[in-house]
Amino acid sequence: MSLSSAHQRSAKDQADSTEHTPPGDAPEEAVAESAPEDGTEAASPETAAAPGDGPDVEQAQEEPAEPAEATPAEPPPTDPDPDPGPREPAPAAKNAVARWRERHPDITRALSWSLTVLAAVLVLFAFLMPDRLSQLAASRFVRVPAEPILLAALLLVLPPRPRRVVAVLSGVLLALLVLLNCVDMGFYQTLQRPFHLLFDWSLFADGLSFLKDSAGGTTAYGALAGALLAVLALLVLMPLAIVRLSKLMARHPSVARRSTLVAGVVWMTCATLGIQVSGLSVAAKVAGQRVRGQVATVQQGLADRKVFAKEVADDRFAKVPSDRLLSGLRGKDVIFTFIESYGRGAVEDPAMAPGVDAVLRDGTRQLADAGFSARSGWLTSPVTGGGSWLAHTTFLSGLWVPDQQRYRYVSSSDRMTLTSAFKRTGDFRTVGMMPGVTRAWPESKFFGLDHVHDSRTMGYQGPRFGWSRMPDQYTLSAFERLEHGKASNQPMMSEIILTSSHTPWAPVPHTIGWDEVGDGSVYDAIQKEGKNREDVWKDAALVRQEYGKAIQYSLTNLIDFVTKYGDENTVLVFLGDHQPVSTVVGVDASRDVPIAIVAHDPKVLDQVSGWGWSDGLQPEHGAPVWRMDTFRDRFLTAFSSPQP
Repeated sequence: MSLSSAHQRSAKDQADSTEHTPPGDAPEEAVAESAPEDGTEAASPETAAAPGDGPDVEQAQEEPAEPAEATPAEPPPTDPDPDPGPREPAPAAKNAVARWRERHPDITRALSWSLTVLAAVLVLFAFLMPDRLSQLAASRFVRVPAEPILLAALLLVLPPRPRRVVAVLSGVLLALLVLLNCVDMGFYQTLQRPFHLLFDWSLFADGLSFLKDSAGGTTAYGALAGALLAVLALLVLMPLAIVRLSKLMARHPSVARRSTLVAGVVWMTCATLGIQVSGLSVAAKVAGQRVRGQVATVQQGLADRKVFAKEVADDRFAKVPSDRLLSGLRGKDVIFTFIESYGRGAVEDPAMAPGVDAVLRDGTRQLADAGFSARSGWLTSPVTGGGSWLAHTTFLSGLWVPDQQRYRYVSSSDRMTLTSAFKRTGDFRTVGMMPGVTRAWPESKFFGLDHVHDSRTMGYQGPRFGWSRMPDQYTLSAFERLEHGKASNQPMMSEIILTSSHTPWAPVPHTIGWDEVGDGSVYDAIQKEGKNREDVWKDAALVRQEYGKAIQYSLTNLIDFVTKYGDENTVLVFLGDHQPVSTVVGVDASRDVPIAIVAHDPKVLDQVSGWGWSDGLQPEHGAPVWRMDTFRDRFLTAFSSPQP
């Protein structure tokens, strides 16, 4: 190769390496290399005149950036290699993009503007985002948040490298806050409470399990994959958005400083004057309040363990002699039954109440014809929309158990529960019918159950009905076959969970003859006749309708069971565990659930005559409302002698 040809190729390569690149999308490395360490970033001649800079091009021309640090030029070789070898060309794709930008400057400018605007919208939305779906309204996003003003002020005074670090970290933290708000939206929608950073992580696995059970594994794992992709995208896009905005401020520091100052003055003015829009303060600090609230919640959760430990140890029935404990129920077969999602709304909401109330009225007459009487009232559950095990534990332990931390603590303690109190007397066999339990359940020891029949041991050969693994009528039929109907000289205390009224309430089974139940295979045809979950959940009114039918089904079969298989020693206590999701009862519904006591022996109800409960299965609107954790002590007091 000749010397002249080598020089010609070198000149050509040098020209290729200076292809024009719109500065709005210039690689960050180029900015970093040319940036001085005094907190400003230099702009190349191309940067000053590029069409892709966004809205501040004129200002950039008026106030040129400070010169970059001088980079020593490499001296030309005194004895050039006559054949230096081939030089590596720039990637073809990069050159093609650069040439496309040169040929389409207007489109390049529009794209740069669009990306900058989208970045600003994303960041402002994140800072103003509420944590409840019901609060998503346009009026919430026409306010001035304090946090991005403070962040902008910080970025303006930082040198280039620390500025980039702070921008990236801020983006990650803001993305995490958005994710937390999204999770809170889901929790408020279903459980009417926010996500707890300390205690609720296990609920994600429960949620996936519920989705698999009710919608199928393909849908569940598809939803999981979509959620993970959305999380990843947010964790990438939010830092990129803040980095892009920080670069824009660095290229136009004068405009950025003035804009930040004006925004701060506007925020202070609105805060001082109390200016509002749609009842909301224009001077917003949503993100800061959310963070402070989470910190306070975590601190309370950490402190609650010691408080709860004292409550667990404080049990005035712990030392009551076993021969005096529950003496008023000796010889009785006592059944505690939880009806899933049976809440006050089912009895009083006009959308569901007519059908449910008719079942309760007819059931009261049906029981009376069989020699039974009933009293009913209200309890306030610690949960709503879900968390049945927390309600069960609250009711049976006499302790307020609204979260996983309390549940784990009390279930590993020796606290006496209502069910274990029967075991402690030595006169009762204690059993559980748990159709929702699918694996080993170590908590059965805490609840004092001698034996537990679960979904694996009840012999069910039929199909699933939504989340419920078997219809309630089958559960009650299995109870009669496996326990209640067997001859025994020992009275029995049983805990039965009825799950047919568990969301999604599609398909809902219907009652058949008790002699037709068999091994459950008869339900294949019944399941196919039911409504499809996807069709039901397209319409909130249809969801409420099917929920009401599910409650009617559970109540009907429980009442039929007592009238068919009960006798003079039967005592039934049945209640709801919590209200259904807000789709059914609304976001402002109470946490009250109905409770009733049914007995053939009038002496049983005489012992609770002072409770002020309503006659019959349907509690009156003004009947007493007790916290669910108070029931254990009231029940033990009424049926133990002498009272402690």
